[in-house]
Amino acid sequence: MADMLIVEIQVLFFAKARELCGQKESHLLIPSTVSYNDLVDQIVKTFSLESIQHNLILAINEEYATTGSIVQLKEGDKVAVIPPLSGGI
Repeated sequence: MADMLIVEIQVLFFAKARELCGQKESHLLIPSTVSYNDLVDQIVKTFSLESIQHNLILAINEEYATTGSIVQLKEGDKVAVIPPLSGGI
């Protein structure tokens, strides 16, 4: 079996995600090739975000990621955890 490359990514939290995990940013070791769903699952599990798991969106290096896609990550990539925003007029 081939060795799996593990990279360290920066995880940025916004709005409710920041409130739930109690931090603005953190780091996570993750395989460089991962499905979007597995990336979400790992972030949710690591940072206790279960209450918003089904409503959050990930952006990788300021580009929204697509549910069901395969994500290619590099060392130092920034993954933003964006929960649904509420509010308005």
